Amino acid sequence: MEFVKNYRELSEKPSLTSRPLLAKSFFLTLLYLMSWGVQAKLANDTGFTPLSPQKEQMQTSALIAYQLQRYHYKNLTIDDEVSKTVFDNYLDSLDNQKLYFLESDIDEFKQYKKELDRALKSGQLDPAFRIYNRYQRRVIERLQYSLKLLDKGLATFDFTKDEKILVDRKDEQSPENEAQLKDLWRKRVKAAILSLKLAKKKPEDIVTTLKKRYQSQLSRLMQTNNEDAFQVYMNAFTGVFDPHTQYFSPRTSENFNINMSLSLEGIGAVLQTDNEYTKILRLVPAGPADKQGDLQPADRIVAVGQGKDGEMVDVVGWRLDEVVDLIRGPKQTVVKLQVIPAESQDETITKEISIVRDKVNLEEQAARSSVIEVERDGEKRKFGIIDVPTFYADFQAIQRGDANARRTSSDVKRLLGELLKEGIDGLIIDLRNNGGGSLGEANSLTGLFIDQGPTVQIRYARGRLDVLRDQEEGVAYDGPMAVLVNRMSASASEIFAGAMQDYGRAIIIGDQTFGKGTVQQIRSLKPLMHGQLKLTQAKFYRVSGASTQHKGVLPDIAMPSPIDKTEIGEDALPEALPWDQISKVDFQKSGSFSAISDLLKSRHEERMTNNANYQALLEEIDFLNKEKSRKYISLNEKVRIEEKDHKQSEQLRILNAKRAANHEKLLTSYEELENETGKEAEKSHDKEIEHDLMIKESAEVLLDLTRLNKQVAHANNPI
Repeated sequence: MEFVKNYRELSEKPSLTSRPLLAKSFFLTLLYLMSWGVQAKLANDTGFTPLSPQKEQMQTSALIAYQLQRYHYKNLTIDDEVSKTVFDNYLDSLDNQKLYFLESDIDEFKQYKKELDRALKSGQLDPAFRIYNRYQRRVIERLQYSLKLLDKGLATFDFTKDEKILVDRKDEQSPENEAQLKDLWRKRVKAAILSLKLAKKKPEDIVTTLKKRYQSQLSRLMQTNNEDAFQVYMNAFTGVFDPHTQYFSPRTSENFNINMSLSLEGIGAVLQTDNEYTKILRLVPAGPADKQGDLQPADRIVAVGQGKDGEMVDVVGWRLDEVVDLIRGPKQTVVKLQVIPAESQDETITKEISIVRDKVNLEEQAARSSVIEVERDGEKRKFGIIDVPTFYADFQAIQRGDANARRTSSDVKRLLGELLKEGIDGLIIDLRNNGGGSLGEANSLTGLFIDQGPTVQIRYARGRLDVLRDQEEGVAYDGPMAVLVNRMSASASEIFAGAMQDYGRAIIIGDQTFGKGTVQQIRSLKPLMHGQLKLTQAKFYRVSGASTQHKGVLPDIAMPSPIDKTEIGEDALPEALPWDQISKVDFQKSGSFSAISDLLKSRHEERMTNNANYQALLEEIDFLNKEKSRKYISLNEKVRIEEKDHKQSEQLRILNAKRAANHEKLLTSYEELENETGKEAEKSHDKEIEHDLMIKESAEVLLDLTRLNKQVAHANNPI
């Protein structure tokens, strides 16, 4: 077996710096030796000592390659095509915005483009470290250049000139020469100065802030070690298979385990690195940030402060783990975040959000119910709403045999019983922003609404197929039902929504869901124990045979959302596994909406045409799309002020349109809007329901559904 042979070689040989690992790969070894003099010189030019791979990392590379080929769902052979993708992924991970490498660097690296497959399987890491060391050198050069520009003073920058800077450079070519690179960074420094200038910072404070930022980034670069380089490279490799397959270095794994046991608390947000920023990936349901209400997915954090009056610390360019450490802290203490909103391409437009740290407990994530009344033609109808933030289960209590252990399905069943006693005419299950959770609970929740039968199919890497089923006879509720979803509804949410749609049990309302239809497993890298590998091993399929992967669940009645689909969703991730279909499993449909679906849609559309809140939502989405489509940012101060004023007036106008639709007091200025920050979270749950467009419209759709079903039944069974 190739792995065994390579592993034995790795175990017996000393570190790569004393003896080449690949005896057969003379080409790679020669390149490494030729480059060593250049790499050693880096320490003299920049103060940075070049990194080199360790023996354990070489062994781990070979082991990861072996496990990926053997256990990953994709069943991909590591060959020259994979090598090309790893090469592209690696450069993209290091320099996505084409800010550091010169075109000559890229041309030089291309000699490795078809060599990485063999190198990875054999543990040869020299090409990866050579590229990483060059990257470190280029970053240090740019930061040192930026500091020199600041030393010349702000007077050297002309903000009356009609210059502009490209917002997103990922599709650009790397600069051809040093002159182009310097001009690009002159504009970047100018843009950073202008951002602070428009934020009313004093000239001396601008210089101090930016010098501190660049010096901090330099300091952090000097602390980079070979584990950092190795993890970036391994994830460029694992990313070829799919975006959810990842390598965790020993430090990353250890930090995760420590964080789980500390008494420090956070804000309930999942973060990721996005170039020089830390970006919000998603919010934990019922967590402090979710309840506060202002932080949104894809917001970028630029500064963090402690307490109500603590100084804001600039975190642009910080490592992700360091930003996380700054955000975490004792329970019931305040952390302030300064963020660039998700929709903004203009970095001068930021907002400050104060969040009280707390622990997210099961009670706060539990399902909850409410009731909404709809009046039409002089008749009032009552609809129950059950909000399911996540699919949870108290596994410790379940293992103890506690009959009252908290779990989604039992809580929903109890709430449903209470709603039925109130005499509801229909039920709304709200899965918006539900990122998933327990697969078993998705299965059990489905079982409350179908009378036995399959709920989901799970197909494994080698073709094994498992089918989860509802084994219990009877249903907890058989009346009219709607399921609300949006782009943040994922995984277990999609399994439940897909089953309800396939069985004809509920009408799905909202936006296309996330499309996360894969199953991951954490594998220890035995016998080395050098980190962990999270590996995709299976895919979910609906009972109809359609995968939830990539496409997600498409609603029966679509309602748009401000969430940016180009940023959030499985189809926005590189190398995401594709949608496909397998044979359906035998199941008995509970009903069908086909006879009335066109009427349901047309009546919904007619209502929305005349709904002021819906029209304001469309204006908001249009505004956000225009903001996201901006390709350039002006470096002319007058132009930027005009753009900022226009954007703020548009935001105020759209918000006031929403407030008018909800009969709320209108705001008179953008400053008043900023003072409203956080007040939305103080509203009662009943007030939230009252102003929730999707909830209100779902109740209207269910009323249509009830009446149309009666008409169809009467037509089919005339007296």
